[in-house]
Amino acid sequence: MSTMVQRRNTRQRQLVMDVVRELHDHPTADEVYLKAREVDARISRGTVYRNLALLSEEGDLLSVRIGGANHYDHNTGPHAHAVCASCGRVVDVPLDAATAQTLAKSAATLTGYEISACDLTFSGLCPDCQQGRQDAVSA
Repeated sequence: MSTMVQRRNTRQRQLVMDVVRELHDHPTADEVYLKAREVDARISRGTVYRNLALLSEEGDLLSVRIGGANHYDHNTGPHAHAVCASCGRVVDVPLDAATAQTLAKSAATLTGYEISACDLTFSGLCPDCQQGRQDAVSA
C-alpha cells in the first residue's frame, strides 16, 4: 500500500496563489511578495519564495525564466509567451495542441531528441510600445 503525502494548503500558500491569479501579467517573485504584503504585512519574502517554488514544482503554477528572472503564470496549460523587448511585458500566446505537436515533432526530427517539453518565447514590441514609438516619430 502506497502512502501519499498530502501537502497542507496553508493560508500563505493560498494568498500567494491568489496574488499570482490577480496579477495575471506573469509577475516576478518580488512582485508577488510586494502584493502579498498589502494583504498580510507579516508574510515574509522567504515564505512567498518557498510557496512559489512549491506551487511551481507541484504544477499549480508555471515558472517561466524570462530576462534573467522567474515569472509566475497561473495558466499551466500548453502555451507560449510573448515578451516586449522595450517594457518587459509578458503575455500568453495560446497555441492549439496541433501546433504544439507539430513544433515538437519538427524539433525531434531536426535534432534526434525525444522531446518531452517545450518553452517557447517570442520577443518583440507590445502594442503600447509600438504606439509610443509611432507617436515619437510623428511628433
